[in-house]
This record gives sequence, structure tokens and C-alpha cells, in this order.
Amino acid sequence: MAARILVVDDEPQFERLILQRFRKQVRAGLFDFVFASNGEEALRIIEQEESLAMVLTDINMPIMDGLTLISKVRELEQALKMVVVSAYGDMKNIRAAMNLGAFDFLTKPIDFSDLEATIQKTLEEVQLLRQAELANRLSDENEKLEELDQLKSQFFTNISHEFRTPLTVITGMAKQIETNPDQLLTKGLAMIRRNAYNLLDLVNQILDLHKVEAGAMPVHLMQADLIAYLQQIAESYEALAETKEIKLHFSTSEETLVMDYDAEKMLRIFSNLLGNGIKFTEQGGEVFFDIAKVDGEVQLKVRDTGIGISQEQLPKVFDRFYQIERLIVPGKTGTGVGLSLVKEFVDLLGGRIEVESQAGEGTTFTLYFQIHREAPEAQDYDTSGLMLEQLLLSRQPAISEAGKQMDNEDLDVPKVLVMEDHPDVAQYLISCLEGRYRVEWAADGEKGIERALEQIPDLIISDVMMPRKDGLQVCETLKTDTRTSHIPIVLLTAKADIESRIAGLKRGADDYLAKPFEKEELLIRLSNLLEQREKLRKHFQALAAEEGEGMADANEPEDQFILQIRELIETNIEDENFGIHEVCRAIGMSRTQLHRKIKALTDRSTSSFLRSIRLNRARKILKTTDLNVSQVAYEVGFRDPKYFSRTFAEEFGFPPAEMRK
Repeated sequence: MAARILVVDDEPQFERLILQRFRKQVRAGLFDFVFASNGEEALRIIEQEESLAMVLTDINMPIMDGLTLISKVRELEQALKMVVVSAYGDMKNIRAAMNLGAFDFLTKPIDFSDLEATIQKTLEEVQLLRQAELANRLSDENEKLEELDQLKSQFFTNISHEFRTPLTVITGMAKQIETNPDQLLTKGLAMIRRNAYNLLDLVNQILDLHKVEAGAMPVHLMQADLIAYLQQIAESYEALAETKEIKLHFSTSEETLVMDYDAEKMLRIFSNLLGNGIKFTEQGGEVFFDIAKVDGEVQLKVRDTGIGISQEQLPKVFDRFYQIERLIVPGKTGTGVGLSLVKEFVDLLGGRIEVESQAGEGTTFTLYFQIHREAPEAQDYDTSGLMLEQLLLSRQPAISEAGKQMDNEDLDVPKVLVMEDHPDVAQYLISCLEGRYRVEWAADGEKGIERALEQIPDLIISDVMMPRKDGLQVCETLKTDTRTSHIPIVLLTAKADIESRIAGLKRGADDYLAKPFEKEELLIRLSNLLEQREKLRKHFQALAAEEGEGMADANEPEDQFILQIRELIETNIEDENFGIHEVCRAIGMSRTQLHRKIKALTDRSTSSFLRSIRLNRARKILKTTDLNVSQVAYEVGFRDPKYFSRTFAEEFGFPPAEMRK
């Protein structure tokens, strides 16, 4: 392809000289010259042609001189190489040209060999720059494609998560109803119906996305009272807001506003905005839905006092598949399609949408629509009543965390702490565990950690994707805390990929269960974990005794915990007053926490476990010394030799005197 070169000179003779000198290159298709007689004409050519490789320009020309032309080209941010060819070869003009961005400078009369070499050098530089630009462009495009691929991959992962959660409730509760219809029929059917409509909403989002991409999304306008319709949508979210102790406010400057609108798309738009507002607002916050007429338009504003969006992420908020990173509520996910569809629908209806947000201070979405009254009047403004009914059903509040009271709290069965932010999934888990376990429920990871530290349960079932702290953070926190490191943790998640499982196991999870799951599988996994814990108890009991020497694994926190307790008692073995209170103070645990941990590890009470350490030391002394029983009793911190003999016999099955026989 010929290199296109613009020659700017007001002397016709210079044009002839150029064409004559480079005629071979022109015929060979190497050079293609374009001519202009002044800077102004040249500037027009430069603005119109993107294929120019370089410019040869004189300085002294009418209308616009060469130095001005170079300056103008620089303002255009054109990556053209400019070579000055002029009779004015003084240093002042050379410096001026180079300072303005000229690539090179030649003086007249021209040495055409020098000119040819300069042109060749300039074109080589242009070629290198174009190759670098192409490489950068390809790299940028490749990065964008990779980013899009990652976003789509994340989209399908999130879709899988969003599908698996309601499917867990639907399939699980259906089986529960089959086995216990009298107790679970009404509540179970409500949960199934609610989650079925959630699934339907997800399917509709995906179908809408396909229609929008294909340009096949129809608009069905009707003329009706928009305010009454939007108020119904807002009211459908009141119960959901109440479950989170969030105040939902609806206000309007107009009592009625009859205008053209698409009911289905308005429902989709404001279901998404109100749902997000509630979802990403902390307990005790507020969500506002305000309507006003402004300059012939209707202004619809949804504002929340939630966690907000960072300024870096704000420009991408409407991008397809983009998931906003929620710094405070990391477990609250979605498909990455909702806000994108909102923007598409607003554009389709001829409106506009704006977003304002500050991280930690809340978010405001403001929508504007022209007020028209040209569509057919609706017989009933609620022509999308079925959709609203489905929305109402899907937004019915599930059981609240605070309202759930367990009936089996006093049963002598293991305690399970369930950490799950989805109320229906939590309710399903509770229904699976009732009668076999005492169950506590925490609706987020932060509360779950607090309750685990307070109650020291026998087992923990934790969802991976939760607000405040996710399941991986729960694992890491509890497994690195001496008070809770022994508790088996089952991670429950809709992410079924092997990478997620490995991430959980690396954080200390004892088992992994993917949604949707079978009740029988859940119960078997919990039972197996308890059986494993029972086998470990013999190990810990032996470790507490001196015959357990050498059995400890330096990498196991439970082994180190038992050895720490044993060392504390043995160091103070003669002190009859060194007991539970002193141990608690030394290791930084409450009496209850210490009791529950020791009970879980050894199946003994704290006092019994501490006493066993003294008795095992006494047994060793009796074997290896000539001290009498009373002396040994005092040696290991017993003030009453008779009590020592009785407890020794209870521990080992024979009195201490028989050790000498």
C-alpha cells in the first residue's frame, strides 16, 4: 500500500520537482503525494483524511504558515509526522518547528538525496508507530474480550447460584411435605410458591436480556394512573422491608397522574430498584420512593441510606454482566443483569436514568419520562395484575431470625448453629434438623461468629455467600480461634465448582455440601462428623494422660490446646486452689466456653478433665516412687486423701493402694 504524503508549499515549481524526483516510487505504488498551497488547505485535508502518513510543509506561506499548521495539527492530537522544508534555515525557525513537534527540518535549495532519506526515515518511524499502535489496540481489545469473558463467566456462575438457592427450598420442602404433610403442608407450600416465583423472575430476566440484545423487545403502552400503579409496587415491598427493620417511604406531589406507560417494564424497573435498595441497606436504614412532576416530565426517584457504590464503580453500574463489589455486604450477589435491563427499559421507553452514590452513604436513582396521553386508555390501570400478584407472593416475608423459637432446646442432643442469610433456606435446614439437633440460626456471618463464640455449638452449617462475613471468613475466623477451632464446619453453597470447594477446605471447612441438597445427605454428613469427633475424643483423653506423650500433632490446634491445659495443671500440680477459674484466666476463655470446648473434645466436664490430669500424674508417681498414698495425694493437689482414693478408683477402676501390689 502506497504511503500517502501531504506536500504543503505555495510554489507550483516545488510540486513539479517532487513528482519528477519520486516518479519511480509513485509508479511502483510506494508513494502517493497529495498537495496543498497553504496551511489552511492542508489542515482541511488532514481533518478529512485518516490515511496520511506524513506531511512535508514550507514555513512561509499565505493564509496560514507552516509553523501555525504544525501547531494546529498538534491541537488535533493527530499522530502525523511533520517535516519542515524551507528556505528559512535559521536556528530560530528550526527551534520553533521542533518545539512545536516537527519530526525533522530540511532547508532549500533541497538536496533530494537528503529529502529521500528523510522521507524514508520518517515513513519507517510511522510504520513502527502504527505497528505499536496496532499492538496496543489489539492488546486493549484482547483485554476487553477477556474482561467480557470473565464477566459472562461470572454471570453464569451467579445465575447458577441464583437458581440453586430457590431450587434447594422447592425440592427440599416438597420431600419434607411428602413425609410430614400434616405439620408442613401450609408453611411448605408457601415457601415453594414464593421460591417458584423467584425462579420465574430469574427466567424472565434472562429472556428479557435475549430480547433486548436481539432488538425484539416490544413496548406495550397504555394510558392509566401511573402513581396508583407504582404505589402498588411499593406496597408489595413493605413486608420485606419490615423483616429487615427498614422503613420504606412512598411520597408523591400529585394525587393522580394519568399518562402512557408500559406496565410490565415499569414493574421490572422499580422491582429491581426497590429490591436493591432494601437488599443493600443495613438494618434500621431507610428507602425512599418519591414521585414529582418536573418541567413536563414525571420524575421518579428511588433513594436508600445503604452501603452505596464507590466512585470507581459508578460509571460501570449499568454495564451488562457487571457486578458491583459490595464492600460491606459481600455476600449479596445477583446476576449482573438487573441494572443493565433497567437502563435498557428506560431507554426503550424514551426516558433517562441518572445515578448518584457515595460509598457508605447510600445511592439515588432518578428516572425521567415524558408525559404523553396518546396510548389507548386501560379499562383497569392494573392490567398487569397477574404480574403484581406474583410479585406480592415472591416478596412475602419468610420466617424472621428473631421470631424463630426452637421447641427442642432442652433435649440432650447436639447443638447445630445454622448461618444462612436466605430465610427460606434457613427454614428448610431447621425443618431437616428438628428433633435430632438443637438448632440456632444466624442470618449473617458476623452474627454467626458472635453466636459461635458465645454458645460453642457442636456443629456449624454455614452458607458461603452471606452478608457482613461470608462462609470462608467464618471458617477462617472460627478455625483460628482456640475457643472454636474444634467445631466441625459444613459449608453450604450454590457454587458447586471445585475451586470453591478447595477454597473452603483450605480455610478449614470439614465438609462441603452443594445446593440443592438431599436431607438424607445432610444428616449423614453431620452424623459422620460427630462420629469422627467421637473417635478423636479417645485421642484427646489419652493426650491428657501422660501415656499420651508423643501423640500430639504440633499442627493441630486441639492437640496444642489439650497440652496447654495439661501443662498449666502440671506446673501448679501441688496447688490445691489452682482450678477452673485460674485456667480460664490463663488461656483467655470464659467458664462456659472452656466447659463446652473440653466437653466437645473429651466428653468430660471441665472439673472432671482437670482432675483426670492430677490423677494421671498421681498414678505415675505411685509407679515410680515409694511415697505413700497420702503423700501422693498432697503431691498432686488433693487436700483430702480419702477423696483422692475414691476419685482415683472411679478414674482407673481400682484404689491407689493396689498400684503397689
